Amino acid sequence: MASMTEIPQPETKSDFADLIIVGVTAVALSFTTLLLCVMPLAKFAGGRDFVIYWATGQELAQHADPYDKAGMGRIERTAGFPESAGVLFMRNPPWDLLLTLPLGWVGVQAGAVSWSLTLAVCLVIAVRLLWQLNGCPKGCLHWIGISFIPALLCLLMGQTTLFALLGYVLFLDLHGRRPFLAGVSLWLCALKPQLFLPFGVVLLAWILLSKSYRIVAGAAFALTASSAAVYCMDHTAWQGYARMMRAAQIQRDHIPCLSVALRFWLRPESARFNFLPVALACAWALGYFWLRRRTWDWMKDGSLIMLISLITAPYSWVYDDCLAIPPLLYGAYRTRSRIMIALLPLASAAMGVELLAGAKIPTYQFLWTAPVWLTWYLLATRLAKVQTRGDLYTPVVE
Repeated sequence: MASMTEIPQPETKSDFADLIIVGVTAVALSFTTLLLCVMPLAKFAGGRDFVIYWATGQELAQHADPYDKAGMGRIERTAGFPESAGVLFMRNPPWDLLLTLPLGWVGVQAGAVSWSLTLAVCLVIAVRLLWQLNGCPKGCLHWIGISFIPALLCLLMGQTTLFALLGYVLFLDLHGRRPFLAGVSLWLCALKPQLFLPFGVVLLAWILLSKSYRIVAGAAFALTASSAAVYCMDHTAWQGYARMMRAAQIQRDHIPCLSVALRFWLRPESARFNFLPVALACAWALGYFWLRRRTWDWMKDGSLIMLISLITAPYSWVYDDCLAIPPLLYGAYRTRSRIMIALLPLASAAMGVELLAGAKIPTYQFLWTAPVWLTWYLLATRLAKVQTRGDLYTPVVE
């Protein structure tokens, strides 16, 4: 079960940290809601990443090849996707094609609305579960998760990382009491497996030591069932996916994450260099787990592993930072430093300011975000420990 240790309750009156949270939330949600309402009316739904998933669903519904360049290109152009972007494909593993199938039965505007609403529900459910896992504390800290700019970027672009976030949080909630369902929830994390590599290595080690094999059974069932369903829809899906990935040559893309930036700085010709940071992170994560294996807590100890997984991913985008919401809320619920709490929504707002100022997501301008989330988490949890230790030695005055 997730840790349910006592959490210091905030003051009942509002302070500057609460005002910052409310202000950032109001502005961020207002902009997001406005854009989500305007884009379908302005026929701009096809200008988002969402159109790639919609076009994939259209191909599947017509029993066509979702990795066919001509077919996908025709549908994407019809939907309004810019020609300058070329023809793009869904790079998630083929077992995730099932998510896009319902989009094959609706138009691009109706699909954009339903897709955005589904992603919004995933975000709200994830934050609600995190609030419960952290003891249902009073205050407005949960709004930090709802208004987190990377999560709102997922909504605006139609990206699937919010599905992975929900899967991660469901695992945190279910692994102790419903292990089979916890394993099934990991299917959502498998949408973007490259973001969970150190986390996954530690998960396997924990399963072996704790003999939680029902989690493995749940994950195997979900992956097998979804793969079988995809095979029934398109028995060439895996071959098409492999062909597409080889032709895409992702290793040559200037993806704005630390691993890719480090490789282009040190050895641009070596694609394997992308995996050096995550390989080192996996080794460190196993050592970190081994030292805490007898008292391992996925909410407490797993938070740092998730942040390290995110920062060392072989490739990721700034909206993938929404996976930092569980660790960040864990730290926010435990620190009593109002300055630290205020800094978190301000850092999130800084991302929004950069975007409004014209910063482009495909550039390296957002390399600072993942290290900032990790640094903030380390400082917040460290301060929480110091404050708790100080309380233990505070004399009681009668």
